[in-house]
Amino acid sequence: EIYTDVDGVFTADPRIVPSARKLDRISYDEMLEMAASGAKVLVLRCVEYARRYDVPVHVRSSFSTRTGTLVTNEAQVNEEGELVEQPIIAGVAHDRSEAKITVAGVPDVPGKAARIFEVVAGAGVNIDMIVQNVSAAATGLTDISFTLPAADGSKATAALTEHQPDIGFTALQYDDTIGKLSLVGAGMRSHPGVSAKLFAALSDANINIEMISTSEIRISVVTRADSLDDAVRAVHTAFELDSTEDEAVVYGGTGR
Repeated sequence: EIYTDVDGVFTADPRIVPSARKLDRISYDEMLEMAASGAKVLVLRCVEYARRYDVPVHVRSSFSTRTGTLVTNEAQVNEEGELVEQPIIAGVAHDRSEAKITVAGVPDVPGKAARIFEVVAGAGVNIDMIVQNVSAAATGLTDISFTLPAADGSKATAALTEHQPDIGFTALQYDDTIGKLSLVGAGMRSHPGVSAKLFAALSDANINIEMISTSEIRISVVTRADSLDDAVRAVHTAFELDSTEDEAVVYGGTGR
């Protein structure tokens, strides 16, 4: 049992989406993706250990006696002994702690991308999302963008600048005013149309997408930081995750 300042794992951060709904249970894989995508209720390593040793985790509040959220892969059974179908989407996570680096004017030849990420790795920096543009036919140059923890931005830019002569890129752009939104749900594997619905919700909210990354059960997009809260609320509502009951309560200040 892990005690925190919320009643369990919610479909979104209750401080941004007051109508967020508490989940009765969530799978290890979904919780791993949520934690890695910015959800603060559980630390990533906690979920990794729980999954590895098949230990159910009960997330509940230190301030109430309410039943929390069970993190497990065990199937849920109703009172009649029938299996309960899991929802398509488990929740929406967000992260404000990342920045974006664009390496502009990279020669589009074998080995240049490898060299860029060797330099970044050598500086001890982890990266998240990567996008490479199609090279311009006239110049033979391309742009490579990637996200990383904002705290490591100075290390990465310094290392790349130092190796600019041998990599051969023309410019380096750093942007720490981005936000990442992630839609997580095991049901994505078997239900078409999730991506279309996500992008339509962001379009209707007039929110521009700068980068996209996917896994089997997650879709992440990068937007402007000042649009992130609106994006989370728009997507949460579009996937009908809003609760019809009382607003979620954060008893403390951090939500962790």
